[in-house]
Amino acid sequence: MNRRACAPSSDDLTFFFDPWHAPLAEAARTLAMEDWPEEQEDAHAVARRLAEAGLLRACVPASVGGLPARDPDAIDVRAVCLVREALGWGSGLLDTVFAMQGLGSFPLVLAGTVAQQEEYLPAVLRGESLAAFAITEPEAGTDVSSLSTVARRDGDAWVLDGEKTFISNAGIAGHYVVFANADPSKGRRGITAFLVRPSDPGFVFKGSIPMMADHPIGTIAFEGCRLSDDRRLGAVGDGFRIAMSTLDAFRSTVGAASLGMARRALDESLDRVAKRRQFGKAIAEFQTVQGYLADMATELDAARLLVFRAAWAKDQGAARVTLEASMGKMFATEAAQRVIDRAVQLHGGTGVVRGVAVERLYREIRALRIYEGTTEIQRLVIAGQLLPRGGA
Repeated sequence: MNRRACAPSSDDLTFFFDPWHAPLAEAARTLAMEDWPEEQEDAHAVARRLAEAGLLRACVPASVGGLPARDPDAIDVRAVCLVREALGWGSGLLDTVFAMQGLGSFPLVLAGTVAQQEEYLPAVLRGESLAAFAITEPEAGTDVSSLSTVARRDGDAWVLDGEKTFISNAGIAGHYVVFANADPSKGRRGITAFLVRPSDPGFVFKGSIPMMADHPIGTIAFEGCRLSDDRRLGAVGDGFRIAMSTLDAFRSTVGAASLGMARRALDESLDRVAKRRQFGKAIAEFQTVQGYLADMATELDAARLLVFRAAWAKDQGAARVTLEASMGKMFATEAAQRVIDRAVQLHGGTGVVRGVAVERLYREIRALRIYEGTTEIQRLVIAGQLLPRGGA
């Protein structure tokens, strides 16, 4: 088996990585290459498998038993990218569960008290509790500042009212990082983060949302959901900063997941064109097919460089990697869509048969061009970073 047929690794981009990244990448690759059917185990079982493989340590601070990070309160974005790339190669659900353990715990890394970190993060690390990041609303997606969930002060407690939708792990998470506005008159400066448990009075799971690809996602609501002040995450008004800092760190990892999916599509295509014979020869001998493969491989490698540039910059201590992360996320997800579409074409009729790897990838990749900032928004962000203040 050649390198590309063995799932992604850190071997070919060593200048981006530290020595301890290699065993982590190997562990992720080993788990990803197991036989993962489309109808998989529930998310809790997957989280336990991730924990047993030692992969969830990439989602928590070193002070809670995680990575040997530069700062005890930081995650290593390259590590998260390497894991997501490998898991995306093997299973969309594997990647989703891993990503949510990170996305739903990183706000605690950024703004949680020691007591909050000790209460919530160890269970995430062990795969015993699923995490969720609850920011999207029916009328507030990309425009985070317009969210309508409110948090009202009531004595020494808070009361939350509102609804969140398209929330990964809705109905199965052990905790939710919820963003609500404590002072709507201040707009985004009033947004505040809270830690909510499903057992809290007033928390309502409204139901799952059936998706085109296997994904535990749904809608939750807060109907007079009462929380003590020790459930507040960070200061009042810090929520927008916490949310944007979290997304800034994880945006490039979405690109990494798409790289894994695209690499799997290329692997499947290389195998298919070598075995499929038409007109007396393998279709790999046709010049058009070779051109498709060349384009797929080149786009994949170009996207990988952009993604790991963003991750490397963040790990070197850059305060913001808005430009780099947006470029990596946009290019990698769009390139992966093109690569997977071409893979389906190279498979012919087999490529649209339910359960074939490239058919599954075709459904799984589509959402990555939308969540954590659509491609269209990434373009605006990139242009905004390039243009002088105030635009052209």
